[in-house]
Amino acid sequence: MTAEDGGGASGGASPRSLALFTDLYELTMLRAYRELGIRQTAVFSLFARRLPAERNFLVAAGLEDFLQAIETLRFNESDLAYLRAQGFPEAILGHLKDFRFSGDIYAMPEGTPFFENEAVIEVVAPMEEAQLVETLAINQIGFPSLIASKAARIVAAAQGRPVIDFGGRRAHGIDAAVTGARASYIGGAEATANVYAGRRYGIPITGTMAHSFIQSFDDEMEAFRSFARVYPETVLLVDTYDPIAGVKKVVALAKELGAAFKVRGVRLDSGDLLALSKAARQLLDEAGLPNVKIVASGGLDEFVILDLVAAGAPIDTFGVGTDLAVSGDAPALDIVYKLTEFGGAGRVKLSVGKRSLPGRKQIFRTFEHGIAVGDTIARGVETLPGTPLLRPVMLKGKRVEPAESLKTIRDRCRTELARMPEDIRRIGKSARSYSVAISPSLDAFDRQVRDDIQKNA
Repeated sequence: MTAEDGGGASGGASPRSLALFTDLYELTMLRAYRELGIRQTAVFSLFARRLPAERNFLVAAGLEDFLQAIETLRFNESDLAYLRAQGFPEAILGHLKDFRFSGDIYAMPEGTPFFENEAVIEVVAPMEEAQLVETLAINQIGFPSLIASKAARIVAAAQGRPVIDFGGRRAHGIDAAVTGARASYIGGAEATANVYAGRRYGIPITGTMAHSFIQSFDDEMEAFRSFARVYPETVLLVDTYDPIAGVKKVVALAKELGAAFKVRGVRLDSGDLLALSKAARQLLDEAGLPNVKIVASGGLDEFVILDLVAAGAPIDTFGVGTDLAVSGDAPALDIVYKLTEFGGAGRVKLSVGKRSLPGRKQIFRTFEHGIAVGDTIARGVETLPGTPLLRPVMLKGKRVEPAESLKTIRDRCRTELARMPEDIRRIGKSARSYSVAISPSLDAFDRQVRDDIQKNA
């Protein structure tokens, strides 16, 4: 993580170069391609082989940061010095010094729901260029897509109640926390507690106090009184000692301050959230404080939230930390970047359980009465009924259009998820999986490529 002063998808600072964010074998292959005179154009597809066990869909995310990284990909003198020390010859270092990505990239717009075996991005470029960006592509698309879909599930479970990203401190490093906050916002979270992410991406930020503030006072009531003096319209954390006693002190503070009382809510961070929220709501309502909201946090995930909502817990906002930040139910995504065409000829793997489809592709999504009924993975040259999901985002190394605003991406996610069948949006694995078909033309091409490979093997 660099000390950027803003920027990212909605700011303005130039992102760092990530030329060395690659696996060593990408560079060793690049050297071999150069020395062997291999210059043909390659097509690589990035797709998820399978969905996580409890997921019915994924949400495409991370494209903007990936494109920024590709557009600014440069090997500086420090990078070259390091590679020189690793034994790379001067001829290759000279080539890397002038390296610029010159290819084309086709991608699903961020916020688009997608399914297994569907290409999220396709890179069409000279072999060495397409190969070099493999690690970057998987990293920049895979993790954000995992978190965006996790956030979408949590938001769906909350059934209209705001969800806030509390996960920065539990994320796997600073990059994951900041990228995860952006992905969570795309997936429907209302805000983040992470100030850096808020500044970098223009995400609303929120937060009030921790238990340590309460503990720094000898008396909990005095802690509430003092904090409300500095921040009148705050949310007070009431479970440092006894949650119900804490709520009663908030009620007492309201009586004490009268018309000057402007506290917006209380937060419960532990214990039986169903029982505590009901008791807190009763105390607040009986005291004439119906506008004081209840915020819940601590060990939440989509299943816990779903149960709380179903049981009628009077919780107005959910703060979700660890489970959102690390995608607790599925901490890794089986996403891959595979060669599908080389020099105009289709390429596939024949490895068991690791199928890839040959050539440039397009995905067509069809709708009935405004609801998606299925996708067809087709060859890139085909035109089929439905909405094509892959569009050019970079041609000859240059962006086709300006960066989309985060609001546009977030709105797309909400709109497109609403167009998915209800059972696909439901929490828990759907009994009816979404239909993803392969067009007859692509299927025939796939069989032809496989036959040719087996004949020549």
